Amino acid sequence: MKVLMTTDAVGGAWTYSLTLAEALAEHDVVVTLAVMGPPPRADQRTELAASTIDSVHFGDYALEWMDEPWADVERAGEWLLRLAEDVAPDVVHLNGYAHAVLPWGIPVVVVGHSDVLSWHAAVGRVVDARWTRYRAAVEAGLAAADLLVAPTRAMLEELARFYGPPCPSLVVPNGSGREFPSRAKSELVLAAGRLWDEAKNVQALVRVAPRLRWPVAVAGEGAVGSGVDAMGRLSRDEIDEALAAAAIFAAPARYEPFGLAALEAGLAGCALVLGDIASLREVWGGAAAFVDPDDDRALEDALQALIDDHELRGDCAERARRRALEYSAARMADGYLSAYTRVLRRERVEAR
Repeated sequence: MKVLMTTDAVGGAWTYSLTLAEALAEHDVVVTLAVMGPPPRADQRTELAASTIDSVHFGDYALEWMDEPWADVERAGEWLLRLAEDVAPDVVHLNGYAHAVLPWGIPVVVVGHSDVLSWHAAVGRVVDARWTRYRAAVEAGLAAADLLVAPTRAMLEELARFYGPPCPSLVVPNGSGREFPSRAKSELVLAAGRLWDEAKNVQALVRVAPRLRWPVAVAGEGAVGSGVDAMGRLSRDEIDEALAAAAIFAAPARYEPFGLAALEAGLAGCALVLGDIASLREVWGGAAAFVDPDDDRALEDALQALIDDHELRGDCAERARRRALEYSAARMADGYLSAYTRVLRRERVEAR
């Protein structure tokens, strides 16, 4: 089977796409990656070079959620159709919405990792008129798709709430193939994410950090206040090292459709303190401590309880690790292979 998959190097979609493409190769699925948006950083290109993926194309086109992207979205569509002519895929896998309307002539699977309207709702912002065209593009894309996939039931419900997609849908959880060696943990609380992103809510951790008995480190772009170790943007190897060292990982998010960072932290043996939202409950219920994203005191208390109690911390870390192991790259690949097979079979039945 041949799959043309779109992706970008801006956020978690990059890690997701590389992980999935490599896992699908075990099933003799050949993935061609079409990377849009800003070009990959040097460390991302190193990561790509170390992978088994050898069919990658780069297009410097604005992504559909960026400011005034529509001329680029149209040009990217023309570029993608030319790629499809050359690749002759069996299935198109879009990690975005707008390009599902293109005349592909083959089944199209759209994966809803996140969207602008549900992000606004989660952080309490009003969606103004400049997002009208975005909403229309997402609605049209979902109407044209053969199948919608989301990484959690919670995310699927948000897409249904805002766009009413008429296409069939299913949940395929994200997965990871990262391996972390067993090692002694440091007295460290770690967070990762864009510091300016209200949805990630890293600033809540920054506010409580001075009152914690352990140091707090934050990996990600943006400025932080005093009392926190601002690590900046880290490479793949650097974030793995940080996760392996930290005893506690905190993500008091207001919006997190799945949470690859928390998954990798669980695999690394970190105890987890997470925002009490539907998607994170769905993935981590019974395997993490949950706090109201707007309650700094609850965040402080949850972190301090883990800091003060070695036995509790070890139990939470083990439960997180066991849960994280359930979300393997192999399981994710099985889910997508089933999704691809589903849309291909329907096409063959309709052709008869």
